[in-house]
Amino acid sequence: MRIRAACLLLLMLLAPPLGAQEGADLSADARAAAAALDEAAQALAAAEGARNRVKALTGVIRAYEEGLAAMRAGARRAAQREEALIAELRTREDEVAQLLGVLQTMGHAPVPVLMLHPSGPVGTARAGMILSEVAPALDAKALDLRGKVQDIAVLRALQQSATTTLEDGLRGVQEARVRLSKAIAARTDLPRRFTEDPVKTALLLASTETLEGFASGLSDIAVDEVTGSLPEIGPRKGTLPLPVEGVILHRSGEADAAGVVRPGVVVATRPRALVTTPVPATLRYRGPLLDYGNVIILEPQAGVLLVFAGLDTVYGRIGEVLPGGSPVGLMGGTGDGSDLLAAAEGADGGKGGAGRGQTLYIEVRQDNSPVDPLTWFATDKEG
Repeated sequence: MRIRAACLLLLMLLAPPLGAQEGADLSADARAAAAALDEAAQALAAAEGARNRVKALTGVIRAYEEGLAAMRAGARRAAQREEALIAELRTREDEVAQLLGVLQTMGHAPVPVLMLHPSGPVGTARAGMILSEVAPALDAKALDLRGKVQDIAVLRALQQSATTTLEDGLRGVQEARVRLSKAIAARTDLPRRFTEDPVKTALLLASTETLEGFASGLSDIAVDEVTGSLPEIGPRKGTLPLPVEGVILHRSGEADAAGVVRPGVVVATRPRALVTTPVPATLRYRGPLLDYGNVIILEPQAGVLLVFAGLDTVYGRIGEVLPGGSPVGLMGGTGDGSDLLAAAEGADGGKGGAGRGQTLYIEVRQDNSPVDPLTWFATDKEG
């Protein structure tokens, strides 16, 4: 009976092992993310001498954002893997203890007694066959458990390394943001389609009660506007990149957290994320507007307006014609990377909008009527 009990316990322990390749994959992903951050740091060093510093620094910030996101995802996966391994080992504590107790009892029994079986020679032979099958399984399970313990140690070391890498990356991206702000302030080479009349702008803001009303009066604040328009963007409809890296939190017509229903979409972003214009466009307005916070209004072609609201910092001069991919602002937040470091230290990173505490409101207006932005922008439509 003792032999049979030991065999049953071993069979209970023979659960399918977790992916043996996962640890190697995590290490490879971490190395790739660290390499991306290192390349971003090198690009930052070279950006100072670039002919177009704004473009170079914009690329550097994007590279940092992608590298930090990859490192964060890897750190979160490592933390989740560690938690799963620890939970698995904890569930086996009682079983392993029982098994060791049985085997220890068997080890103390005299060998001749172990060779006997109540059923006689046939039972003894069968017991021997069972033992011969149990021994390799026991060895395999011991190796498997030892491997899991080693995996935990590797994952913890990986997370500690990720924390250091993230801290370096956060310092780099913060420096790049400061340099970008200075480069934009010093930029004088962009063409301007018109000059803003600040008095008319102030009057328009004071008399406006809706975004529609403000948009309809934008042409009144322009002085000496150059006729014509930028190239049509109709053929690119449905393929425009989102102006910021993030996930769709609310779609057109859906109520937001405050119960407000608007025709635009809300994108959840990370703190201090860079916002860019998806296409070449004229900067029609930048600054606070109604209850939208800081707003950027872009005109990529006559009759079409892109409205980005909820930024913390806005860039550019009203009337400038911005190339596609130009920075127009930064999201709010501390930007200290606390969400990134928490993930590296094993906090629950969650899914979807986790760690994305900022929100950008995007509205598209055609002939001053709102249309669903998701018909213009390329997204996975799943948010």
